[in-house]
Amino acid sequence: QVQLVESGGGVVQPGGSLRLSCVTSGMVFNRYALSWARQAPGKELEWVASISAFNSDTYYHAAVKGRFTISRDNAKDTLYLDMTDLRVEDTAIYYCAKVWGPRLLPQALRGPGTQVTVSS
Repeated sequence: QVQLVESGGGVVQPGGSLRLSCVTSGMVFNRYALSWARQAPGKELEWVASISAFNSDTYYHAAVKGRFTISRDNAKDTLYLDMTDLRVEDTAIYYCAKVWGPRLLPQALRGPGTQVTVSS
């Protein structure tokens, strides 16, 4: 049974930073592309970033490019999202998902999520 579990969320002031982690189990981690997505209150699920399985190619939503970095540690079966220069509009529940890119995100397996709140 494949499981993804996110952690690292919290409350941070605008301009601050956070690192999210997603530990996986039940899958051969280095065979799959993975993504981060988020859902703000009252809004639809939004794709944030993806990383490929083999050569760690990365792909970002324009709203986070240059501020967020997706990475993976295949030895630890863990996906990361380093977030800097956080803005109030980044407030959302963040999910890791077993998918590449936004197109199939709604059907993708996701974890329970971790809350990120950006507030002064």
